[in-house]
Order: sequence, then structure tokens, then C-alpha cells
Amino acid sequence: MPASRPVSLTIPSTGTTSQLMSLGLQDDRTLEVPPGDPGAPAGWYNLSPTPGERGPAVLLGHVNATDGGPGVFAKLRDLGAGDTIGVTREDGTTATFEFQRGEQYAKDAFPTQTVYGNTEGAELRLITCDGFDPETGQFDDNYVVYATLVAG
Repeated sequence: MPASRPVSLTIPSTGTTSQLMSLGLQDDRTLEVPPGDPGAPAGWYNLSPTPGERGPAVLLGHVNATDGGPGVFAKLRDLGAGDTIGVTREDGTTATFEFQRGEQYAKDAFPTQTVYGNTEGAELRLITCDGFDPETGQFDDNYVVYATLVAG
């Protein structure tokens, strides 16, 4: 598919819907994350391909909200074989991806090339926090969903 900025996300199997904000890099060259406000939308990493283009389009969202409720990506672990993820694009088209797998990675051992590296086809990565440590109040891991384009 030609480049077109993503505007919203739908995951029918989990009832997830979100507008998409644009996210870049912070001054320290780390990935910008959506604000932590309750109900914060997911975001598209704007240095990755647009969903439907060749390569891994990257979307980020919180697993929980600052009010303690669920974040936009709270149900990513519920995705399974055959589940689809739709990304509506600015040009009015929808890129539909099919779930392939989900992986949990320690933040200090995050496989950057596996997640962000070039791919032969159009793919999607959904990234959220995981591995909550109640002693520190921090998430030690990330959970990444891998999906491939099936219609667009």
C-alpha cells in the first residue's frame, strides 16, 4: 500500500478502538510514548513505515491508565490465531493485519532489530508494557504483538 498516515486502530476480538497520535523520538533518542492519562490513545511511531507499507509499522499504547484502570493495550495478551487488527489510514483505506504471535521481552534485553528491523512484507508491531513489579511499581518488560498484512 502507498504511504498514508494512520488515524485509528480497531481490534474486533478484544473490542479495542483508539484514535492514533503521532509519536517520535525524545531528545535522548528513546521512543516517545503516549501520555499516561486515563483513556490515552495509542500512537504510531512516525519514523516507522505507515501501516500497509513494506516494513514494520509500530504502534504503542499503555497497558494501564494512571487511574489504575485498563489502558488501550490492556487486552493484547488476549489476541490469538486468526484475530485481526485494522488500521484506518488518512487516505480512507484500512490496512488489515492478522495476529502471528506475541512475545514478552525484558526491557534491558529488548530485541531492537527483531522488532524494528526491515521485513519483506508489510507488518505491524503493537508494543506495550508488561512484567509489573509490585515492589518497585515499575514494568520491567515489554509485550510485542507481531502481525502481517492480509488485506489493504
